[in-house]
This record gives sequence, C-alpha cells and structure tokens, in this order.
Amino acid sequence: MNHTIATIAVLAASVFWGTTGTAASFAPDISPFAIGAFAMGFGGVLLCLNSLTQLINNASTLRKHYRLTLLGSVCVAIYPLAFYTSMNSAGVAIGTVISIASAPLFTVLLEYLIEKKPIATRWLVSFCFGAIGIGLIALGKEHNLAAKGLFSQNIGILLGLIAGLTYAGYSWVAKRLISYGIHSRATMASLFGGAACVLLPSLLITGDTLFATVINTSVALYMAIVPMFLGYWLFSIGLKTIAASQAVLITFLEPIIATILAIVVLNEQFQQIGWLGIGLVSVSLVIQTVNIKQFVIHCKKRILTI
Repeated sequence: MNHTIATIAVLAASVFWGTTGTAASFAPDISPFAIGAFAMGFGGVLLCLNSLTQLINNASTLRKHYRLTLLGSVCVAIYPLAFYTSMNSAGVAIGTVISIASAPLFTVLLEYLIEKKPIATRWLVSFCFGAIGIGLIALGKEHNLAAKGLFSQNIGILLGLIAGLTYAGYSWVAKRLISYGIHSRATMASLFGGAACVLLPSLLITGDTLFATVINTSVALYMAIVPMFLGYWLFSIGLKTIAASQAVLITFLEPIIATILAIVVLNEQFQQIGWLGIGLVSVSLVIQTVNIKQFVIHCKKRILTI
C-alpha cells in the first residue's frame, strides 16, 4: 500500500478520535467508564461482524499467535479504564499529557527492545515537538491545576502511564500480527473482539444510564460506530504500511481536533499558551508525515524550471 494513503488513513482515524470528548459532553450523566467500555466493546463487536471472512481465513494463524493476540486484547480492555481514571484522578491536563504523550515513547521502546529497530532522529525530533505541544494544549484548557491532591495526582500519573503503555501495547501487537501475514481487519477484530468479552459485561455495573435517554443512546452509538469502529478500521489500514511508533505519533492530531471542536461547538475557553501547543504539534506532524528531503528536491526542480 502507498505510504501516503496509509498516513492519510491514520490522520483520518485521529480526526474521528478527536470528536469523542465533544460527543461525550452531550451525555454528561453517562460515566466515563461506561462510555469507554461500551464504545470499545461494541466497536469491537462491529469490527468482528465486519471481518468475519477475514477472521475465518486467518483463524489458524491467529491461534498460532494466541498469546500475542491475548496480550493485545488485555491492553485494549485496560486502556479506557486507565485513561479515564487518570483524568479523573489527576485532572484533564495531567491525565491527557501523560496518557497520550507517553504512548509513542512506549511504542518506539517496544520496537527497539523487542524488534531491535533503531530510533530514528526524525522520529525523536517529531516526538519532542509533539509531546511539548500536547502539554501546552492541555495547559491551555486546564483552569484549576491545583484542584487535585498530591496523592490523587500521583495515582493519576501512574494510571496515565498505564494507559500510554497499553495504547502502545495493542498498537505494537496489531502491527506485529499484520507483519505475520494476518489481515489487518482480522487483526483489529480479534484484539477488540477479545476485549469486548470483558468490557461489555462491565456495563452491568457502570452502564445504568447508558440508554436512559435518546441523547445518551445516540452518543453511545456514535462513539462505538464512528471513533471506534471506523477509527480503528482506518488505523489498521495505516498499520499495514507504517511502523506502529510512527502511526501512534501521527495520532497527536487527535488533541488538536478535540480542542478545536471544544472551542467551536462547546464554546470552551482556551488560553493563548494552548495555541502555541497546537503550533508545536502541527510542526511535529509535518516532520513525521512529510518527506522533507523529497520536498526540498521538488522545490529546487520547480525553481530551476522557472
């Protein structure tokens, strides 16, 4: 598959994921645990239904790598619980920064330690711009950093690291399974389908308001169908061609989309420092998605033809 198409697929997935916060705000009485469990759980069911042929055709290979598949499913199941609890314990700013910014770092470390892939200078520079930018975006949205106690913040930071590690874990596992010849749709369906077996039963405890109103039902279905089902289908397309560490880094677009929607749709206040963060993340994305060397060569050729 063309590298450009794969990059566009990951960027599109990030746009879908960036809508989750705004969508969830329309159903504030649904707990974050319930919305996360339903979205990833039911999204996993949809991925399985949409990939039945691929799952059947790749069943023997999936069984061969069942330990890896199980690890990916466990990561998928843990991620939403750790992510939302992190934000609840440490605050949105700290929880977001730790969870999202640590994921690419954990992914590249997995590739380096297990697959012996070197860490590219281009990736490292892009990561630094993006991680700092996400921190500034979070500061631009957070208005009461001191509201959480020290113990609660420390728990939130730990959970944020767990969220980042599990996000990196299932992304790396997905790429690994695809590299073994398993169809990308079968890969995502197996990981999220396995997680659904844990996430959906948890709704018996947390999901009492999930379908209480038409709005709640609409939000829940939107979260499962668009960000999760379509988002991870697109993400799997990207993983066919690009490395997991690069794909996860490209998803730094997600907080930009989330911030813009929060400002435009929800009329949220945004501090000036946050705009600097958006600029830095944009630089990170350009570094990661644009082949600078080829771009310079192309520009030189155009100049010479003038």
